[in-house]
Amino acid sequence: MKRREFLQKGAIAVAGVAIATSGAAAVSFAASWTAELKAFSEHEGETLLKMVREIFPHDRLADSYYIKVVHDLDQEAQATPASAQMMHDGIAQLDAGGAKKFAARSSAEQVAGLKRIETTPFFQKVRGIELVSLYNNPAVWKRFGYPGASYPFGGYLHHGFNDLKWLPDPPASASPKAS
Repeated sequence: MKRREFLQKGAIAVAGVAIATSGAAAVSFAASWTAELKAFSEHEGETLLKMVREIFPHDRLADSYYIKVVHDLDQEAQATPASAQMMHDGIAQLDAGGAKKFAARSSAEQVAGLKRIETTPFFQKVRGIELVSLYNNPAVWKRFGYPGASYPFGGYLHHGFNDLKWLPDPPASASPKAS
């Protein structure tokens, strides 16, 4: 066997092993984070994860940021039995709205299912908790390039008043030179 052939076959073997083990890793990852949930089953946790990813989708954000939202929903459900029941019922309603369970549907089918229930108290509760949990997270700010509040640095007048570099392609007029 020549060196080039060895490297080629070795790369194919490594890729095959990586692909085969990634499915097992994904299953064990799902089982590990959902095992921490107290009010929700593994299926309910996965369904909520898919739901919150569709409500506020961001390609830059890994599942870990959305998993924190599901943990916050779990805490709400533990603290308030009425919220827990509403969420259990809402997840069951999401699953009943199609041929497959909500988490197994395509993104377009999931969005359609969420649009059907967007006026329900369940959807509004999940959306409200996600809004605070996701966008009040300094780690999410960092992923978006937002530097955070300026009050610890004397306020925006002295720090960032005319600095919008964190926005993608801000117009020149948005950051006038200080005089």
